[in-house]
Amino acid sequence: MKIIPVLDLLGGIVVRAVGGQRDDYRPLVSALASSPAPEDVAAGLLGLHPFQTFYIADLDAILGRGNNLGAAQALCARFPQVEFWLDAGATAPQRSPWRTVVGSESLPKDTPPPDFSGEPEAILSLDFRGADFLGPPELLSSSALWPRRVVVMTLARVGGNAGPDFDVLEGIVARAGGREIFAAGGVRDASDLAALGRLGASGVLVASALHDRRLQADELAASIPWVEDA
Repeated sequence: MKIIPVLDLLGGIVVRAVGGQRDDYRPLVSALASSPAPEDVAAGLLGLHPFQTFYIADLDAILGRGNNLGAAQALCARFPQVEFWLDAGATAPQRSPWRTVVGSESLPKDTPPPDFSGEPEAILSLDFRGADFLGPPELLSSSALWPRRVVVMTLARVGGNAGPDFDVLEGIVARAGGREIFAAGGVRDASDLAALGRLGASGVLVASALHDRRLQADELAASIPWVEDA
């Protein structure tokens, strides 16, 4: 199980995401960091566990009101040992210091979706708000268009305490055809990690459970056994 911490950036700082209601997000208060500055938060997370990958959600870029690319570049420079995935509202993979995430919510709904299957570096996020898929319907129904790495983002579960949306994830995993599926939204503790592993998820995106210390260092090490051999 690959565990990927999430940094939600808004106005140059890390915010605590709750329920996908982005206008209500507030500066992160974390047991791991003394401030919501992106580099402080990333350092605190790495002090908990030697994570190999971080996910950055540039919420300003996704909302079309500026961006946090300077902060993302600074993170890449400060932590060269980490691979960063960046969702900044892109509609196609881009060359950059990070891996580009294309979120389905950023794609136009009234045109045929892109075919990502031939893009080896692409990461697709299938975005849901409740039962509603955010993006072109054909992208959800045609798994042949998906790249090898797919995030299932259930926004209403983000920052909550209701657990992952196992029903949505089970349906995606069943149609994934061997692709790597990463669950995002609602992870509470190690029992959720175990349940996602049994479901067939390759990894999980996590934020609140780390900052609230509901996932401890020993539980993370047990969930990512190969780190001990690296």
